[in-house]
Amino acid sequence: MSWSPAQTRLQGRRIVLRPLDVRDFPAWRDVRRRNTGWLTRWEPRRIAGQPDVVESKDAFAARCSARAREWQLGTGYGFGVFSEDGALIGEINLSSVQRGPFQNAYVGYWVDEANAGRGYTPEAVVVACRYAFEELGLHRLQIAIIPRNRASRRVVEKLAIREEGIALRYLEINGVWEDHVRYGITSEEWDTRRDELLEAWVL
Repeated sequence: MSWSPAQTRLQGRRIVLRPLDVRDFPAWRDVRRRNTGWLTRWEPRRIAGQPDVVESKDAFAARCSARAREWQLGTGYGFGVFSEDGALIGEINLSSVQRGPFQNAYVGYWVDEANAGRGYTPEAVVVACRYAFEELGLHRLQIAIIPRNRASRRVVEKLAIREEGIALRYLEINGVWEDHVRYGITSEEWDTRRDELLEAWVL
């Protein structure tokens, strides 16, 4: 049997990361519906005329297929975050993977508001870092967060990921060009801090 992204499971202490597939649509729709106000203010606005991935199973299936294609091309690695009872509680993505002299990816994440503040997201970030540095061989990960998004910034602060400064009008979010605080971690930093981070959050 040939390998596929769907066979990948990344185990944390209390969570599992795995790629989403069309069978996850009911859970995805439920959690995204419940978290509309919590999440959409920090996300790009849906393009007018495009199907709503939250409400359309076909659009969700197309999204899953696009993510699987990114895996095949080595340009992106998307994961659903599942709690110990198997519930979908969020997502974490390694996106815009660039090889050559850069060896970089961007990390993005969200969590169900009902599970915020419970340490699931920092755990997911550490699990994703281990995969990025030790399996994918990347050199650098970057996380960009709108300054007033305290919940997301708290994640990187808990992990003591290095702040690199403010990028002005960095991304168009919900129709506005927003400044972002940029954070970074390199493979050298991971090698130094690996045992500490895994002991605190994963093992």
